[in-house]
Amino acid sequence: MGPVNSAVLNQGSTRTAFRTLAISSPDELVYGCAPSPVIAGRGLEIGAGTVVPEINFTLPPLEINESTWPEIRKQYAEMIDGICTRAAALELPGLLAEFETLPPMTLRPEWGAEITSILAERLQRATDVHGIKTALRLTPNDTRDHIRPPLMRHGECWDGMCRLFDMAAGAGADLLAIESTGGKEICDEALMNADLPTLLFALGVLAPRDMEFLWDRIVLACRQGNIIPSGDTACGFANTAMVLAEQRMVPRVFAAVVRVASVPRGLVAYECGAVGPSKDCAYEGPYIKAITGAPISMEGRSAACAHLSSVGNISQAVCDCWSNESVQNVRLLSASAPVVSLEQLAYDCRLLNTAGRSSDADRLKMRNWLVESDSAMDPQAYVLRPDVVIRLAGEIIKYENPYQRTRAAAIATLDELRKAHASGDVKIPRNEIRWLDKFCKQAESLPETEEQICDQMRDQLKDAPYLPSEYGLA
Repeated sequence: MGPVNSAVLNQGSTRTAFRTLAISSPDELVYGCAPSPVIAGRGLEIGAGTVVPEINFTLPPLEINESTWPEIRKQYAEMIDGICTRAAALELPGLLAEFETLPPMTLRPEWGAEITSILAERLQRATDVHGIKTALRLTPNDTRDHIRPPLMRHGECWDGMCRLFDMAAGAGADLLAIESTGGKEICDEALMNADLPTLLFALGVLAPRDMEFLWDRIVLACRQGNIIPSGDTACGFANTAMVLAEQRMVPRVFAAVVRVASVPRGLVAYECGAVGPSKDCAYEGPYIKAITGAPISMEGRSAACAHLSSVGNISQAVCDCWSNESVQNVRLLSASAPVVSLEQLAYDCRLLNTAGRSSDADRLKMRNWLVESDSAMDPQAYVLRPDVVIRLAGEIIKYENPYQRTRAAAIATLDELRKAHASGDVKIPRNEIRWLDKFCKQAESLPETEEQICDQMRDQLKDAPYLPSEYGLA
C-alpha cells in the first residue's frame, strides 16, 4: 500500500477488520519504515524511510481563564517560534509538532482552536522560509472522565470535544488524535487490586465499545475537514500501570500484561479509519504497526522530562516518529525546555537515519542494539521485543471480538513471560514470581466470551463508579 494522505481519506471507506499481520517477520519490524506510510501537512512523510522528530510542549503551572489568556497565547507563540528557529539551525528536513489541549481548552473549544491556529501559522512560516516539511497534530483532551461516573456519549464534555473535532481542520491542524479514557474508571480499580478479570472487562469490553463510538465521530470530522485521523493511546490504562510499577505500587509483570492487553482497544481506532501515526505515549505502538502497517510515534528516554520508565531504548527500536511526550515551558541553562527537547529529538533522529541510510543491515543492527539494551531488564521491555511483538500480535488477530482478543493477549503474554523467565531471557524480581503464578491461575478461569464476562461483572461492579448504559450495555 502506498502513502496515505488526507485526499484519499476524504473519499470515504468501509470498516477494516485486521485478520493478518501487515508485518510478519521480526526483521521487517524496524524504525522509520511502515507498510502504509502517511503524508501529512506540508509534504511531511512519516514511515517512508526516515524517523521524524515529534515535539510536544505545554504550559508551566498557570491558571487558564480570561485574564491569563493573553499570556497563554504569548507562551505558545514563544514556544513554537523557539522550536522552529532551532529546527532551522539544525537543518531539520521535517518536523511534527503536537498540541495537546489542556482541559479548559476542550471545554471551551474556541480556545483550543485559537492556539491551534497560532501554531499552524508558525509551522507554515517555517516551511515557507526554511523549507522544513512540517505538520501539526491536534490532540483534544478527553474531558469525559472528569466527573464520576463519566458521561461518555452526551453532556457538556462530549459536546465540547465534538466541537473541537469539527473545528480542527479550519484551525490549521493536519492530524487529529486523542488519549481516550473509556473504561478507565473500571481499569483504575483493576490496577489497584491487581485484578485480571476486571482488567479484561475494562480493556476488552468497555474500552472497545467507547473507542468505536468515539472514533466513528473523529473519522467523520476528519473526512469532512480533509485531515488525517491519526491514532489513540492506552496512556490512561497501560501507562498508568507503568508509572505505578515504577513506583512499586503494582507488579511489573502485571504492567507488562496490561500493555499487551491494551492492544485490541487501540486496534478499534484503525478499524474505524485511523491511519497513523499512532500517539507517542502509546507504547503498544509496535503491535499496532505489526498488525495494521500504520506508522507509529514512540517515546522513551526522550520522555524522561514527563515520566520515568524501564523502556527508554527499546521503545525507539521500531518508531517512525520520535517524541518527548511533553515538556513545560520553563527556562533551562541553555534555552527553554521545549527547545532543548527538540534538539535532543533531532540528534536522536539524525543518528537513526544515518544508520538507516547506510544499509538495511545497519538499520537492523541499530534496532537490535536498542532492543538488547533493555529487553532482558524488565518484563515491560521484554514484551516490546520485535520477535515477541510478532508472536503475540499473531495470537491477538486470531479473534475478531475485542474481548476475545484482549483475553488472548493476556493469556499469551503470561505464557511468554513464564517461558522467558525460565530460559533466563528476562529478569523478573523474585517477589514478583508469586504474582506471575497468581495471574496465570486467574487466566485459567477467565470467561471465554463477552457475554460471560459481562454476567460475571454485573454483580461485582454494581456499586462501581460507571454507567453501563454509557457503553451500550444494559
